[in-house]
Amino acid sequence: MTLLILGSFTLFFLLGWPVVLAILGPSIVYVLMNDVPIELIGQRMAYALDSFPLVAVPVFIFVGNLMNQAGVTERIFKFADTLVGRAPGGLAQVNVFSSLIFSGMSGAALADVGGLGRIEVKAMVARGFRRDFSAAVTATSAIVGPIFPPSIPLIIYGSVTSVSILQLLVAGIIPALICVALLMITVAILSVKRGYPRAQRWSSLREIWRDLLPAAPALMAPVLLVAGMLLGIFTPTEAASITVLYVMFITAFVYRSLTLQHLLYAAYETLKNTSAILVIVSAAALFGWVMAIEQIPQMFARHLLAFSTDPVVLLLIVNVVLLIVGMFLDSTTATLLVVPIIAGPLHAAGVDPVHLGMVVIFNLMVGLFTPPMGLALFLIADIAKVSMRSLLREMLPFYIPLFVMLTLITLVPEISLWLPKMLR
Repeated sequence: MTLLILGSFTLFFLLGWPVVLAILGPSIVYVLMNDVPIELIGQRMAYALDSFPLVAVPVFIFVGNLMNQAGVTERIFKFADTLVGRAPGGLAQVNVFSSLIFSGMSGAALADVGGLGRIEVKAMVARGFRRDFSAAVTATSAIVGPIFPPSIPLIIYGSVTSVSILQLLVAGIIPALICVALLMITVAILSVKRGYPRAQRWSSLREIWRDLLPAAPALMAPVLLVAGMLLGIFTPTEAASITVLYVMFITAFVYRSLTLQHLLYAAYETLKNTSAILVIVSAAALFGWVMAIEQIPQMFARHLLAFSTDPVVLLLIVNVVLLIVGMFLDSTTATLLVVPIIAGPLHAAGVDPVHLGMVVIFNLMVGLFTPPMGLALFLIADIAKVSMRSLLREMLPFYIPLFVMLTLITLVPEISLWLPKMLR
């Protein structure tokens, strides 16, 4: 039965079925074959959505859509250009730095690509950068979003594993900053080697202050978000709603750019994106219940622990598994299907659950931008109007800092755990 369940899912996926149907098909057949009341299908799927932490997911998606519609992203990009546009690589450095700022409000890689991507690619091409290089920088810098708070993938991971979401979000701050530094170094090396343009001079304090003022209300959002959670004023889920209210306030009364049309379109896009995520969450819950009945996680744990009990060895094995999984599945599906299986043996071997969360999510984000099925690759290729082949050629150098960062997160747990330990 175990081989039938996993084999059917794999077969349906390889045949090109939508992920939801590939998950639901074997699960429903299992229920029918074992004389389980058919009502259980709906109960299990609905029960998975009865989760307070999951409320934050659609709310943060709404924040990202709202900022895109109201023009907040353009102010963020202009300030970043003023601040770091003189660095080697010019607008390419601005691209990476903007992703860090924007991630403090959107929490998703695809939101970064979809929100800032068009602005960044258009500006870089206008300044003399190659279109495929501009797309590659935009894609790789978007990986920062899902590890810097607020992070939708980390919220989903926390809801699956019952790990403190606050500690997971705080754990991503230092890895995100290091990742940005590594990407900016890579951009500088490539830009100097290729002779890419940059600003003629560093901006004066007067110019920085001039562009900081319009961007300041938006820049305050992640500061208020993280500070409020650290001080215990609100939970991560409550923080999402507070962020929405804050963004609506500044776009309506400070920037005066929010219209009813913007609000309705942002809500419409949020409904579409949220529906896709929550359908997968509910389907994966049914599939997870079937795997639990068949004791697939326990079987996997026995085999994995029989291979080794060294946490480093197990983490390296999990890295390989997650990278492969991330190439084919979106992060939500991969988290819901794979994490319940690997979490048990890794925890038993002594791996901190918060540390494991960072390893899992960063792996899946790298997979999101890795062929053959990296979903974000298709999005950025469409936005930048470049071929997949030229995009991948330009992305090759950027895999070096990403894998260096993955190695650091895996082998140096304190990078992820130092800040969370201060909260315990």
